[in-house]
Amino acid sequence: MVDGWIILDKPLELGSTQGVAAVKRNLREAGLGKVKVGHGGTLDPLATGVLPIAVGEATKLCGRMLDASKEYAFTVRFGEETDTLDLEGKVVASSAVRPPLAALQSALGEFLGPIEQVPPTYSALMIEGQRAYDRARAGEDFAMPTRSVTIRALTLEAREGADDALEAATLVADVSKGTYIRSLARDIARALGTVGHVTMLRRLRAGPFGLRQAISLDKLNEVGKGAPLERVLLPLEAGLVDIPALDLDPEQARAVRQGRVLTGLPCNDGLFWARLGRVPVALVEISGGSLTVARGFNLTDVAE
Repeated sequence: MVDGWIILDKPLELGSTQGVAAVKRNLREAGLGKVKVGHGGTLDPLATGVLPIAVGEATKLCGRMLDASKEYAFTVRFGEETDTLDLEGKVVASSAVRPPLAALQSALGEFLGPIEQVPPTYSALMIEGQRAYDRARAGEDFAMPTRSVTIRALTLEAREGADDALEAATLVADVSKGTYIRSLARDIARALGTVGHVTMLRRLRAGPFGLRQAISLDKLNEVGKGAPLERVLLPLEAGLVDIPALDLDPEQARAVRQGRVLTGLPCNDGLFWARLGRVPVALVEISGGSLTVARGFNLTDVAE
């Protein structure tokens, strides 16, 4: 059995689905047969960086990864807005205004906290039963619904141009699920009295996983050529470091695996990952001392 996480440092022009396919191919070439694989959050082909790919029982945690906060570095170039809000699209608006550094630094604070955001028309959101990007490519005129997102941190990392007339700025943002960085860049530029689009986008972190744990596509391909899988595979519990562990005895673990409710536990209410020794048994919810199973894991060496 192969269970855990492969954190890919996704290169340019590789789609998230292609990243999943690359993992499947390498596992197959390594003689591991057909293994369930899924990703923990889409990353655009024109973006690079952290793409968590779940293998085996870890795929049961993909939903948690989609809901996790993420951190991005991105460059917004001022003066032109494109229909896709990035380098791929055609220019739909232009401005001669180049914002001063002081104005940018002041504007960043206006985007912190809960904000309302209009997603890009070129996105995978479903609008009346169709993908928004399909309708946009067909030339349809439609409105994107506003959504609430949270910007936890937004800092300036680098800039191009004179301090009184910036050509571009590279920012780092810590954001909630559902945040579109392309929309954030568009709105920052507009708040500065100009327009802009994203020319670089790199995901630095997704949930508990960062670039320090990420591997290149070349290193992944070594697995298919015989390199030990242990060099690239993180354990399932690496995706659970943000919630507390709950130690079970063998009898409790057996009950949890059978989906039974445990009572009388001296624990605070909340979400836990239950384990027997070092082996994850299940995601569990505790309320009033009673434990219920949210998601069970079928891993070896758990209570029989």
